[in-house]
Amino acid sequence: MLNLIISGCNGYMGRVVAGIAAGDEDVSVAAGISRSAVTDLPFKTYTSYSGFDGTADVLIDFSSPAAVDIGMLDMCVAKKIPAVLCTTGYSDAQTAKIKAAAEKLPIFKTANLSIGINLLTELVTQAAAKLGLDFDVEIAEAHHRRKVDAPSGTALMLADAARKGLAPNRMGYVFDRSNRREARSNSEIGISSVRGGTIPGEHTVIFAGRDEVIEFKHTVYSREVFAAGAIRAAKFLAGINEPGIYDKF
Repeated sequence: MLNLIISGCNGYMGRVVAGIAAGDEDVSVAAGISRSAVTDLPFKTYTSYSGFDGTADVLIDFSSPAAVDIGMLDMCVAKKIPAVLCTTGYSDAQTAKIKAAAEKLPIFKTANLSIGINLLTELVTQAAAKLGLDFDVEIAEAHHRRKVDAPSGTALMLADAARKGLAPNRMGYVFDRSNRREARSNSEIGISSVRGGTIPGEHTVIFAGRDEVIEFKHTVYSREVFAAGAIRAAKFLAGINEPGIYDKF
């Protein structure tokens, strides 16, 4: 039985994780952590990481980047609990803290936990390597109006995948062309964002060449995809003994 801590248990995604865990006979939720008090969840909850006095096999975090600054990783390191980080938008300082914690315990960190996106990153790298600099790469992403970071972490992950297949030292990212009046160079990857309504997540990678265009598109219809991926990552991480940052299950 895999015993989980759900960080951000009172948020939308935290509750989805709890619901999926309840239907998985191999998973049990040992505790939840939320900065606000919670009384309607079927497991014990805490309002701080330092207050947790139990044990668990893996922590799943669907809260916010701020969790890194208020003791989440300190608790994980102290109690030797591997962590699945499902949040994007970390600052450089927060990323440094994650890397430091990963020297002491396994951490699963990826911008997107869906199986489809993980496959798509591999396909984008292969396509970029095959098509080369004769094809311009543009990435468009759309999310719900409440998403606070732009571009999405997944868009950046796909851009990294394209750059890996092209010329990593030559390619740069362009997020805004409104103040430029010049032709597009072949050393840039364009990334654009849309925010509105309840769009769970859409990502399109465009390879535009001379007289032909190739598109890869991934659409999420429910954020349950990410919760299920988080539990799958937790199961993977439970079998890892070596510290480090992992991004594929």
